[in-house]
Amino acid sequence: MPTLPELPAPVAAKAATAVSLLREAASRYAPVVFANSLGAEDMLLTDLIWRERIAIDIFSLDTGRLPAETYALIATAEKHYGQRIELIFPRPESVEGFVQQYGINGFYDSIEARKACCHARKVEPLQRVLAGKGAWVTGLRAAQSTTRVNVEPIAPDDANGLVKISPLADWSEEEVWAYIRTNNVPYNALHDQGYPSIGCAPCTRAIQPGEDIRAGRWWWENPQTKECGLHMVDGRLQRIVKEGTAP
Repeated sequence: MPTLPELPAPVAAKAATAVSLLREAASRYAPVVFANSLGAEDMLLTDLIWRERIAIDIFSLDTGRLPAETYALIATAEKHYGQRIELIFPRPESVEGFVQQYGINGFYDSIEARKACCHARKVEPLQRVLAGKGAWVTGLRAAQSTTRVNVEPIAPDDANGLVKISPLADWSEEEVWAYIRTNNVPYNALHDQGYPSIGCAPCTRAIQPGEDIRAGRWWWENPQTKECGLHMVDGRLQRIVKEGTAP
């Protein structure tokens, strides 16, 4: 990987390691896809994949309830890189079924209802995309929340029958932003408005100083329940293996 100009040496080293892991994954587990949530971490990974021309397809889940700023970012990123992010949509009948059972904003009423909404809009569409793939890439970081402290770079995804690659597992938030700003990576305007973590508009808010960086996601719930199901099996984050070991 070419030396990244003006990056602090530790961040440049981590970027090089991430690129090596992405290249290895693309070769070892092909076909590999990247589920881009359009947050800061995932825009960093988008830059690495497209800058280095790594053979990993990039897609994003359009839940139908994303913030306007997120759609603006998609357009900006596609112009910036001259590439398309494939958008995956939920099945209309699944969304209709949720609304009929729980109501248009029923996800506020219970964890069961919120997870049902996440399943219709995110989990099932993701499962469709991952079918037949060897691995998928995520922007998970261990420092993001209490549910992610054990995230490792390579992990078996038992629910989807493939391997999960998290190249930024040991990155800090400061390191992510150092890379983004140094390399002029497009990012969501909501990050400058106090949104460190961005999901669907109704379920995301800005956080207050001193709050956990994912406090704005499903803010009405206990921190231990704040996962949408994309990275969970039987209510727990996927088990892990150390980088370099067989999944």
